[in-house]
Amino acid sequence: MDRVKSSMQQVPNAIPKVIRRTGGTNSLELERENFERVQAVSINKAINTQEVAVKEKHARTCILGTHHEKGAHTFWAAVNRLPLSSNAVLCWKFCHVFHKLLRDGHPNVIKDSMRNKADLTDMSRMWGHLSEGYGKLCSIYLKLLITKMEFHIKNPRFPGNLQMSNRQLDEAGENDVNNFFQLTVEMFDYLECELNLFLGVFSSLDMSRSVSVTAAGQCRLAPLIQVILDCSHLYDYTVKLLFKLHSCLPADTLQGHRDRFQEQFKKLKSLFYRSSNLQYFKRLIQIPQLPENPPNFLRASALSEHISPVVVIPAESSSPESEHVVETDDLVDTDVPVLPAPVETKFDDLFGTSAAIDPFNFNSQNGMRKDDKDRLIEQLTREIQALKEELESFRLESGRLCQALRGRVNELEAELAEQSHLRLQAVGESEFLKAELDDLRRVREDTEKEQRSLTEIERKAQANEQRYTKLKEKYTELVQSHADLLRKNAEVTRQMTVARAAQDEVEAVRKEMQEKVKAAQEAADRQEREQLEHLQELQRELVSSRAELDSLKTSMASSQQSSEVLGTQLAALESEKAELVQSLSKVEAQLAARGEELERVQSSLVTERESRVKSAETLQNQLNEKESREQALESQLAAARWASLQGAVEEAEKIIQDSLAQIDDPTHISCTSSADYLASRCQASLECMERLNSTRVAFLADNTGVSELVRAVTQSGHLVGDTIVQGSATSHMVPVEQADALSESVKVCGAEALALLGLMKQQDGLAAADSGKLKAALEAVLATAEKLRPRGLELQQGELGDLVEQEMAATSAAVESAAARIEEMLNNSRAVDTGIKMEVNERILASCTELMQAIKELILSSKDLQRDIVESGRGAASMKEFYAKNSRWTEGLISASKAVGWGATVMVDAADLVVQGKGKFEELMVCSHEIAASTAQLVAASKVKADKDSTKLHRLQQASRGVTQATAAVVASTKSGKSQIEETDTMDFSSMTLTQIKRQEMDAQVLVLELETRLQKERERLGELRKKHYELAGVAEGWGEDEEGTG
Repeated sequence: MDRVKSSMQQVPNAIPKVIRRTGGTNSLELERENFERVQAVSINKAINTQEVAVKEKHARTCILGTHHEKGAHTFWAAVNRLPLSSNAVLCWKFCHVFHKLLRDGHPNVIKDSMRNKADLTDMSRMWGHLSEGYGKLCSIYLKLLITKMEFHIKNPRFPGNLQMSNRQLDEAGENDVNNFFQLTVEMFDYLECELNLFLGVFSSLDMSRSVSVTAAGQCRLAPLIQVILDCSHLYDYTVKLLFKLHSCLPADTLQGHRDRFQEQFKKLKSLFYRSSNLQYFKRLIQIPQLPENPPNFLRASALSEHISPVVVIPAESSSPESEHVVETDDLVDTDVPVLPAPVETKFDDLFGTSAAIDPFNFNSQNGMRKDDKDRLIEQLTREIQALKEELESFRLESGRLCQALRGRVNELEAELAEQSHLRLQAVGESEFLKAELDDLRRVREDTEKEQRSLTEIERKAQANEQRYTKLKEKYTELVQSHADLLRKNAEVTRQMTVARAAQDEVEAVRKEMQEKVKAAQEAADRQEREQLEHLQELQRELVSSRAELDSLKTSMASSQQSSEVLGTQLAALESEKAELVQSLSKVEAQLAARGEELERVQSSLVTERESRVKSAETLQNQLNEKESREQALESQLAAARWASLQGAVEEAEKIIQDSLAQIDDPTHISCTSSADYLASRCQASLECMERLNSTRVAFLADNTGVSELVRAVTQSGHLVGDTIVQGSATSHMVPVEQADALSESVKVCGAEALALLGLMKQQDGLAAADSGKLKAALEAVLATAEKLRPRGLELQQGELGDLVEQEMAATSAAVESAAARIEEMLNNSRAVDTGIKMEVNERILASCTELMQAIKELILSSKDLQRDIVESGRGAASMKEFYAKNSRWTEGLISASKAVGWGATVMVDAADLVVQGKGKFEELMVCSHEIAASTAQLVAASKVKADKDSTKLHRLQQASRGVTQATAAVVASTKSGKSQIEETDTMDFSSMTLTQIKRQEMDAQVLVLELETRLQKERERLGELRKKHYELAGVAEGWGEDEEGTG
């Protein structure tokens, strides 16, 4: 009775358990659990590590699941548990299934998936580090999926499968040409990602083998079906949008669109052709073929020739993938207890199956015989066993039927969803065809109306055509100006920001230029006074030359007077001869008168006459000889003058030829000179050319002044030759391009000088010898030398002295301002910061304050020492004259002062950023080292002319050591503060999984490699910067100028 009672109590307890599991309240939870389990099983079977294609039935189950729950929460909950970052095949199959969900799943799948965009981006970047295999393909596929999600989020009118009618496409652009323009660009980017995946898959396969029939090849080719579906729609919409844009915008504006479409058209046509020849695609999809040539968008009627590519997916045949396989473990709810089990227990309890083996059974005492009772028990036991077997068979059969029905229900639901999807597509197509039919009817009616009104249109055609032409031109101008304004808008905005930033700089440059203009005017006045003095000196030389010419004329007049004296003497002899003749006639008369005395006197008279005739002839011969001797001496003097001039010209030619020969001499390469010395040589040569020209003109007027011309020729030869040699030596110190230009200029100068001297060697060519070309060549060399001169040499004496005082005052002001800013930052930090941060900031700012005080003491000591140096070394000269006399030392002081002031300002800015938490401790340490170097430069520049026993020099050295100690304190406080801050940022990896740690490890390794590469590049860049700094500093300081004129 106790067994029966216990069995009766167990029966009603089992039945309510079944009722509770199937009750109304918990049935939804049971259905939800069943749905999640089925989805998880399908997702795990679709996305696994086997390198085979995803089965369609599993992907279809996932798609139906998104429509069932109206989202993708269950899908992402299951996917997030998969190790996608550790297995490339698993990630590839995930991308394939996710692509199907984006296309055919519920519209909310895109919105739900945007939450995981960052994870997908990181995963794409991680797989992108692999250059081959599934890793590279996964990176490309993930970029495509991200682009697809962003496109549909930005353009919600486009469904996931991209199926739209022409009317819906027009509504997507909202009848705005700018929207259509932007939409076309986004479609180009979308299609570019699709083509990249296409090319990536084909490049990863060995197309020489039948890869499409292998499981591994089908695993890679299967996602291309979704890509082909997307590409067909994107190509169609791109063509229609480009025709619409060409009807609204000029052809030149859309040149970039056409070029990009041409490139994508060639790729897509080639990929469609290659895909259609693969055996794998032939039974799954019918790939369209694109036309031979791309559409001509410049011809509007070409739109009617465009045929939209249609991808056809044939009905699925019975294949191992499409056959439904009943999964017993997945479809049977093993948690639900089976009803016959309690019935069996009840039956056993009621009839006492175990009574035969019960040692406490006393039924044999009721008078029934033991044999009958045993037979009855055995019979009942056999019947119970038979009933149990029959019941078990019924239970198994019902389970199989239930499973088969459930599978059939799922299959029918999938087919129903697919049929509904096809019906919606058919409805959309029918609506589209109806709309097109209505459009055709309206077009036909409009055509009939147009034919009826053709005559009226022809009469107005000419006027309308003219008006249309004007409107079209105006519209084209407006569209072009609008496009230009759109392009210039961003540029103007950027330029405005740059202009605002540069306004202050322009103002400073303007003030600086005004100061430089004033200085240049003063320099021009001084130069004008010098030129005036030089002109007066030339005038004095001209007066002296004229006086010498007058003296020569006076000597010539004296020689003419001597000739006149000889002529007077000859005339006197002639008159004396006449008198003698008269006296002879008288004598003859007297002889005739006197008779006897005639013969005695006649002989003496004849003798006397003959003697006097001989003396007259002798005098005449002497006069003739003197005249011929004077002419010979004059010719000899002219020849000697010309010979001396020829000798001077030949000597000048040899000097210039020797200078030109030194340019090509290999031993001359080591000779160097400065641009300043070259400019002085050019200036002297130009002045000598003026003197040569004036002496040449004077020699042509009076050939007696040859000595000045000889001196001018000789001096010009030496100066021009020196200019050529110094120009060649200067070219060895400048860059290659400027060196070539300078060498060419000095060669031209030498050639012009030789040509001028060649003309001066000829008597006929002396008058035509013009030094204008030689002057032009020398001026060209002078201009090149002026360009190569260091900018520091342009400063005048007064400017150097003023600039030293200004720079020292500016440095002191910069240090005072820096100290004030540091004090202000310290007060702000105490008011805002707390704990370790306040302690670190106070320590750093206190060390910076000490450094500023040390720099201030150093500047004061440097000023005192400089004043002592100037007072002891200037003598009777002024301070500015002393600075100008020692210009190199002065420029060193200016450079060092600038460096100290700039370093203090930069260090304060770096400290401000560090206190605010925006800067780097390394910047502060670098600024401290830079200040130490600048102060060392200032100390070196200050003590280079100081007395070794000077007390002020000793004070300056102590101040320098104080700056060094303060700099070390800043660096030490910065390093300790950095270590304290870094100790607070401890790394906690306790909550990370193995996959996350592996991913972080890979990212850290990538970052280490990038930083090492960047470190190497920055070190090389630092070396180049230092090299360029030394080079520019050498030019600015005039290094190597002591070697000027060598060679």
